[in-house]
Amino acid sequence: MIRFEGVTKQFPDGTEALKEVSLTFPSHQLTAIIGPSGCGKTTLMKMVNKLEKPTQGEIYIDEKPITGLEEVELRRKIGYVIQRIGLFPHMTIKENASLVPKMLGWPKEKTASRIQELMELTGLDPETYLERYPLELSGGQQQRVGVVRALAGDPNIILMDEPFSALDPISREQLQDELRNLQQTIQKTIVFVTHDMDEALKIADTIVVMRKGQVEQIGSPAEILGNPANDFVRSFIGVERIQRQRPFGDKSLSEFIGLFKTEGTGSAHEVSGSLTVKEAFEVLEQSGQTHLAIRLGESRHVYAGERELLKAALAKEEGELV
Repeated sequence: MIRFEGVTKQFPDGTEALKEVSLTFPSHQLTAIIGPSGCGKTTLMKMVNKLEKPTQGEIYIDEKPITGLEEVELRRKIGYVIQRIGLFPHMTIKENASLVPKMLGWPKEKTASRIQELMELTGLDPETYLERYPLELSGGQQQRVGVVRALAGDPNIILMDEPFSALDPISREQLQDELRNLQQTIQKTIVFVTHDMDEALKIADTIVVMRKGQVEQIGSPAEILGNPANDFVRSFIGVERIQRQRPFGDKSLSEFIGLFKTEGTGSAHEVSGSLTVKEAFEVLEQSGQTHLAIRLGESRHVYAGERELLKAALAKEEGELV
């Protein structure tokens, strides 16, 4: 868990990037920080690995203040993925991905096994790509390698600073989906900075909305959409998104079969496909389960958690209805 307590950041020119920010990033969840340019979201993220230091206040990781921690050692325990990837062009993919394990003193066999596992998890065939150089890969492939490198040392925390914003729309969509699937496997604490509200709604467990160095609202995607805290949040989300969500809340689950999973993950509460999306949200919350098993016949089920229900609530084109 990462906790900020009364954190303020003032730069030498007097600019106040953060103003008494107090918030918690839950363990094993992906938290997206979003807001307009200059709102302090990247500064906030950089404080976690001491690329920026607070003027006042304290930051805790697992309830231990990071103030006295040595910067290099702290950063070796935190994965970092940036927009421009930052792969070394003169090194092979294998060499790039192995940097942190090498600094941590891992045996070669352990490093090789870890890199192979991560390459496969991110959809990169090790035999095809490990001996290639970054310039021989597409932008999307390079960004996948960036994720592999960030995860190579098996850190508990991953920082991601607008990692997909420079990619084409198709690659960006693919990597968003892959990140969500990967997170279900690795269960890391991920802090993800983005300027794209649709991206935040799609990938995040929790969203932090910022403006002028302050936190305007913290909540799940459904909470942010359903109950904007103020006019700024409502405007930033966009009236279209909010209105888009509500009409579909009255449609039955059976109209959105194509958006749901065909296999369950863990325990699930069984419901009828005739339930509306709005009713399904309520049942899921009351059940205490992470997913609903939606009954479509005597023996057929599809599965939906909060994320899948949110996709149904946001569906906007007839082509998305199944």
